Amino acid sequence: MVCHDGQVTTTVPYERGLHEVGDGVFAWLQPDGGWGWSNAGLLRGDGGSLLVDTLFDLALTRSMLDAMAPITATAPIATLVNTHANGDHTFGNQLVEGARIVAARGTAEDMKRRPPEELAMWMREWQKNGIAGRFMHEVMGSRFDFSGIHYVAPTQVFDGSIVLEVGSKRVEVVDVGPAHTRGDSLVHVPADRTVFTGDILFVNGHPAVWAGPLSNWIRACDRILAWDVETVVPGHGPITDKGGVRALREYLVFVLAEARKRFDAGMSDEEAARDISWSAFREWSDEERVFVNVNAAYREFRNANEEPDVMRMFTLMGEHYYAQKAAGKTH
Repeated sequence: MVCHDGQVTTTVPYERGLHEVGDGVFAWLQPDGGWGWSNAGLLRGDGGSLLVDTLFDLALTRSMLDAMAPITATAPIATLVNTHANGDHTFGNQLVEGARIVAARGTAEDMKRRPPEELAMWMREWQKNGIAGRFMHEVMGSRFDFSGIHYVAPTQVFDGSIVLEVGSKRVEVVDVGPAHTRGDSLVHVPADRTVFTGDILFVNGHPAVWAGPLSNWIRACDRILAWDVETVVPGHGPITDKGGVRALREYLVFVLAEARKRFDAGMSDEEAARDISWSAFREWSDEERVFVNVNAAYREFRNANEEPDVMRMFTLMGEHYYAQKAAGKTH
């Protein structure tokens, strides 16, 4: 792994498909890692396998499961762990028939509150929501097919952490949220020195701090850094190691520090996001998410137990995205 101009790169090819990263441990990668293009994982055990997350629509999930079929034919998927509630990690759940679905309590609550039927409705009615709807449709609705997806709840909910057995492997599932969402789980495979982070880690892309606090997300990074791991499979982006975790941690610390200066100076969160220099992360994708992240920092400073105004956030992101696009600066 090397880090250059904020970019994290690895020797593992960032190519769509299944990659073996350990003894019976596989990562499913989906470049380019932007909106909706998430990663997943598979742990093969004697007689049964564990799947880490499904994908954003049924066609993508079927394609992944078909690619895994040579492995799961003799070790069917017995357990599915949803690392968090976002649709790009849960909307394919209905295709994993008969599996035990494990999730942290916050994840289960978020899944119930934001079912796939709601997002499908937003995408159908995107023109009613101005620039927010236009932006959501462009980065999600036009790229994924949300038809035919129905809500599938976890069958086993845990608090704190849970230990699962996949053959002879011990798998530790640890809830480190709220951070990206209200429940964010790490799937740690100590024997293979591997961790699947869900959206606690974005590599080479701006994260989105929907829930926060950022300080808790920083502690989640510290937990990963304290483990004896060498392979880190992020929720979005290429496979990395602890260097990728450090890069994301540095970003979160930067957001907190820079937002704090502007909060204390009386700027609004929108003004602060526009005023901060993001040049250190100029090669990272999805820069429009800085509005979500600064807003999360402001809510943390106010000790406000409130959720973000999602439509306002998508409006601000859309304005920035289209301004950057007009200037030829999006990537």
